[in-house]
Amino acid sequence: MSDIDFHQQREHLIETELRLLGIRDESVLQAMRVVPREEFVSEDMREFAYRNTPLPIGSGQTISQPLIVAYMTEALELGPQDRVLEIGTGSGYAAAVLSRIAREVYTIERHRELAETARERLTQLGYDNIRVLHADGSQGWPEHAPYNAIIVAAGGPGVPSSLLQQLTIGGRLVMPVGEDQKSQRLIRVIRRGDDEFEYDEMGAVQFVPLIGEAGWQDEVETRSPRVPGKQPQGLPERIRQAAEPIVSPDHPDLGGLMDRIGDAEIVLIGEATHGTSEFYRIRAAITRELIENKGFDFVAIEADWPDAYRIHDFVTHKEREEPHEWEAFSRFPTWMWRNQEVLDFVHWLRDFNLDHPNREVGFYGLDLYSLFTSIHCVLEYLDRVDPKSAEVARVRYGCLTPWESDPARYGQAAITGAYRNCEAEVVQVLKDLLGRRIKTAVRDREALFDAQMNAQLIADAEQYYRIMYYGSDESWNHRDTHMFQTLQSLLEHRGPGSKAVIWEHNSHLGNAAATQFGKHGQINVGQLCRRAFGQNVYIIGQGTDHGTVAAASHWDGPIEIKEVRPAHPDSYERLMHYSELDAFFLPLTRSHDPQLTTALAARRLERAIGVIYRPETERLSHYFDASLSRQFDEWIWFDETSAVRALSTQQVAEHEPPHPFALMDD
Repeated sequence: MSDIDFHQQREHLIETELRLLGIRDESVLQAMRVVPREEFVSEDMREFAYRNTPLPIGSGQTISQPLIVAYMTEALELGPQDRVLEIGTGSGYAAAVLSRIAREVYTIERHRELAETARERLTQLGYDNIRVLHADGSQGWPEHAPYNAIIVAAGGPGVPSSLLQQLTIGGRLVMPVGEDQKSQRLIRVIRRGDDEFEYDEMGAVQFVPLIGEAGWQDEVETRSPRVPGKQPQGLPERIRQAAEPIVSPDHPDLGGLMDRIGDAEIVLIGEATHGTSEFYRIRAAITRELIENKGFDFVAIEADWPDAYRIHDFVTHKEREEPHEWEAFSRFPTWMWRNQEVLDFVHWLRDFNLDHPNREVGFYGLDLYSLFTSIHCVLEYLDRVDPKSAEVARVRYGCLTPWESDPARYGQAAITGAYRNCEAEVVQVLKDLLGRRIKTAVRDREALFDAQMNAQLIADAEQYYRIMYYGSDESWNHRDTHMFQTLQSLLEHRGPGSKAVIWEHNSHLGNAAATQFGKHGQINVGQLCRRAFGQNVYIIGQGTDHGTVAAASHWDGPIEIKEVRPAHPDSYERLMHYSELDAFFLPLTRSHDPQLTTALAARRLERAIGVIYRPETERLSHYFDASLSRQFDEWIWFDETSAVRALSTQQVAEHEPPHPFALMDD
């Protein structure tokens, strides 16, 4: 077959396959146009050189499919002055393509025969800006680092930390990563700082295994981790080795976790559902340890301010002149905070404050749904301290009165022009209360702060109900911004050096930038905390494979105890299940296994169950794409879980007033 035939086949491959399959970078297409692939395969394979398929080259290796070479090269975003490191020289074809775009290419091959053949071939063909090394590619080539780009043509259990450290700031690495040697996901890593890396998943691929000190140890195929009685291999085995077992969620060994938390002053502890007992119990155990031994000052939860403040009064032994005329945590979903697990912690915290009179560990709510309860609290405060101001506030808040039974309808009416906007009125009440700060703070500091926080909530809730009709992202961002700003107000109120524990759902606390929602513009409390407080924050997520959960089938529906389906095969939860451990702590960002951290940064499905659970549509309703080790610093796993023990009206009525869960007598 003549050279002109190869030229025509090359052009046909580029124009009718690569370009049509999505390769857009002209420099990549031009490089593949000028590199003769037929020179990098054996004589008996030359006729297949321009088929879009991998071809054997000896030593059990292959020359990659042209589309994959183009796809990975394009993802590197190479410039003419870049220095590139390639792991897996093979025949030298990909190195030749890279050399037509970048200034220098350094390539490593662990098979001596392939390395020598490739070096000789590249020299004969005149590629004088390529250097070939026979070595363990998983360790990189540090003598010539840093590199603007690194491409790895073999699949490993994770991205070797040695390669990450050889990237320049802004450098790109493309590599297949998988939990076993048979299948991988192609990921791209961009180094954003000394210890900051951004991960993107680019799709499923299949490469030969990366063998070496920082890769797989041999080429023997791993056993399926699904086989009962056999120890899991690959990524599940790495999880197993890095995990710290939990014997009891009520009394776990917290030594390792406390060391990793270190001097962090804000600890965020998430949950994968709003109705799982183990999540609540271990969160309480961690919080007790933080309060007792690390001096944490308050707990802030995903609950409305006035309801949680009832608990605050109770645990800090505040006496009210008159009991509240409303019941705490009475709106849907009542079981989220009215449960035995929370009650046990509340009693512990009350006893702790009694035993430590020089400390006052508080309990607060961050959420904004209590529009009319907060109005009641503001008016109650003003009635007590300034009746004339109370009269003015009643008139201003009267704008919202027609919508007390359904505040969401107010938002709809306001944005359609069917009813006047109440923003000016509620904001003015807030301004009036903030103006009282100086003259009343000395004698009435706590009560004033409570009223001000309720007034801020009213202003934010009024806006929330208006913007919720513009789309879920806008209302979500407004809500989480309110929760974060409430946290900031609490830190300021409690004084310099104050330390906070936050209890919310994983979706609020795991860094949103590491999820599919963050890519679409959503922010959350965890992301805002990380941005504001940096390494002073430690974020903990939780997950489960199966069990029972307290949840409803629809909004405002009754509580049901539902069976949680076993996790999706493509999820992080399935990986944890394959570790064959019942419960454990898993360090992510401060792990002794950096390869595990990078492997758990690859995007997979993650499950989120809120107050509503629809197992019949679980994949669509409850899973999203995420990068686990970019979301959280730590992961807590319970393979099998049980529902929270919700408190009924009869149970709570047995407690003495002013218990926050008690009912008023008729």
